[in-house]
Amino acid sequence: MKMLGEMIKDFTPEQMLEWKTNYKLKDDPRVTKVGNILRKTSLDELPQLVNIIKGELSIVGPRPVVDEELEKYGENKNKFLSVTPGLTGYWQANGRSETTYEQRMQMELYYVDNMNFKLDLQIFIKTFSAVIKKEGAV
Repeated sequence: MKMLGEMIKDFTPEQMLEWKTNYKLKDDPRVTKVGNILRKTSLDELPQLVNIIKGELSIVGPRPVVDEELEKYGENKNKFLSVTPGLTGYWQANGRSETTYEQRMQMELYYVDNMNFKLDLQIFIKTFSAVIKKEGAV
């Protein structure tokens, strides 16, 4: 099985640009037909419930990122890391894959600055609605 770094070497220049910009691909060649269905229905998120039970993930919070993405937060990196990442978050409820990575970072930081129970409830409801309508799922 190829590791991520090995798979990235096989990306076209267009795919590489999309990956470096958003850290995901709309037409990801690594995703199988079954994986595509799981992604579009967001069922691929279900295993993260284990992380919630273990306390490593909250239900609502900024989405987890890899080290390379974290560097994009610059001086806001510690602010971003100051809260537990979530299964869903402000970004997912307000655009998901329809936004730029810059917009995503702004939304995640907005959440960190404004987090409260009411906002969490709004995010949870909006995410549930977006998942049902399959909005923004890649």
